Amino acid sequence: MIIFNTDLDNTIIFSYKHDIGENKICAEIYRDREVSFITPKTAELLKRVNESTMFVPTTTRTLEQYNRIDLGLGTPKYALVCNGGVLLIDGQENTEWYEESRRLVSDCDSELKKAEVLLENDENRTLDVRNIRELFIFTKSDNPLETACMLEKELDSAKVDIYTNGVKVYVLPKRLTKGEAAMRLKNRLGAELVIAAGDSDFDVSMLNAADLAIMPYELSEMYSFGDNTAVHSGDNVFSEFVLETVLEKSSC
Repeated sequence: MIIFNTDLDNTIIFSYKHDIGENKICAEIYRDREVSFITPKTAELLKRVNESTMFVPTTTRTLEQYNRIDLGLGTPKYALVCNGGVLLIDGQENTEWYEESRRLVSDCDSELKKAEVLLENDENRTLDVRNIRELFIFTKSDNPLETACMLEKELDSAKVDIYTNGVKVYVLPKRLTKGEAAMRLKNRLGAELVIAAGDSDFDVSMLNAADLAIMPYELSEMYSFGDNTAVHSGDNVFSEFVLETVLEKSSC
């Protein structure tokens, strides 16, 4: 079995802010507005990838945010949401997996509570502080780098990581990573091979854990990866490069 763990946003789907061509297909509706899209070629390639691998969306999105996405494939057999803390099987949450995730991060509960208090009092904050399933903390900031710097000074770096993504700010336990989740699922399913694709800091652990890592050039320049990588040069839409690479590998 080949597992294909893939990030979604800016890897498979793209917001209206990205130019992916005129004939794009809506993949997400939020508040009656089309907000995310895929290319027609991506839609076609996804169907082939879904037939040749165990396609596993692997995202930091919450369950509610993930459920807004429609890739035209029906419900994937497996999906990892909340940065891998929640496993969906046929669209239903697996209680055992979540309970194990909570055990893995329970030593960080006090740091997450501390982060909540710090962010509640952060003058840069522009959104309610959200504790996502007792797994991680999320909010938005007018000055995300300043907010992240404040958190880094106050929180235990041995227990939690701080990430920014645009105006978004996250505090995550060290063990709540996509890489950890990908390996847990690999062991659970007894897979021989894991292919992973992603574009951001959240995906680095998953890319490093995979047997083949697919990434954009910019990410490959920011981090050190093993030899078994496929790096997008920018000649076509990243999602199409990702899926073509997966098909090539899975047909070997």
